[in-house]
Amino acid sequence: MPTGQVIKTYNGFYYVLEDGRELTQNQELLSCRLRGRIKRIKGSVVTGDMVEYELLDDGTGVIEKRLPRKTLLHRPSVANIDQVIITFAVKEPDINSLLLNRFLVLAEWSDIPEIVICLNKTDLLPVSAEEFVKPYVAAGYKVIFASAHEKQGIEEIRSLLKGKVTAFAGPSGVGKSSLLNAIDSNLSLATGVISEKIKRGKHTTRAACLLPVASGGIVVDTPGFSAAEMEHLDKSLLAGYFPEFRPLIEKCYYNTCTHSHEPDCGIKNALAEGIISQERYDAYLNILQSILERKKAY
Repeated sequence: MPTGQVIKTYNGFYYVLEDGRELTQNQELLSCRLRGRIKRIKGSVVTGDMVEYELLDDGTGVIEKRLPRKTLLHRPSVANIDQVIITFAVKEPDINSLLLNRFLVLAEWSDIPEIVICLNKTDLLPVSAEEFVKPYVAAGYKVIFASAHEKQGIEEIRSLLKGKVTAFAGPSGVGKSSLLNAIDSNLSLATGVISEKIKRGKHTTRAACLLPVASGGIVVDTPGFSAAEMEHLDKSLLAGYFPEFRPLIEKCYYNTCTHSHEPDCGIKNALAEGIISQERYDAYLNILQSILERKKAY
């Protein structure tokens, strides 16, 4: 049975690049549907998945099986990526540190090998953003300051993309598509403007799609969203998704410590000593509370 990779999904169709063909821009892809038994499982096939399919007489295909995944970014759902560049704007819309931390936890939970933070629209920032990123640099994340308008950070991003499949994820209106257009003008991705009323961007990207970059690598432009729900995340594992918390967990007196109210907590002690940031710890508590509330709702 022939195999291929799902390059994009849209309105119930799965567009597959057959094995042996190189991904190029504006390439004709095989239009496929899912076999019924696979269709009944939510999220059974997403962009980036390798699949087996049956070729039909009319020139379309039916996906019969999804092959094992190397990685899966839970939201937006993209399979088999090597890294994620979590993109936020410093202004228009103003950066939301809690949402940034939720995106980082999602990426850690998804076990993506490389996680990068990109702060876009730095040309709109009247002061340095270096103070803001200190907790994230201390946690071990690579941070890129970029401006699609001023072409700042573009070469640095290009160098990260070579030889990898990279998903760009972040809220609407932060300039993911604009950055990608600056990286490779041949992509010609649609871009939008920020609503003056609600100070949020419009969804210019409708579906995740794999795109080849002229300078090397494959990128995934993903739809933006304003929430990052993690109802299926195990609360006992949450602290481990904060890299700077990991070496502190073993210092807790209780092996069931939630790092919220218990005494002799390694993470709380580190917070008191200024070893970890209040902002990151507050984000941890917020996410923990949202997990507990959702568990109660179920």
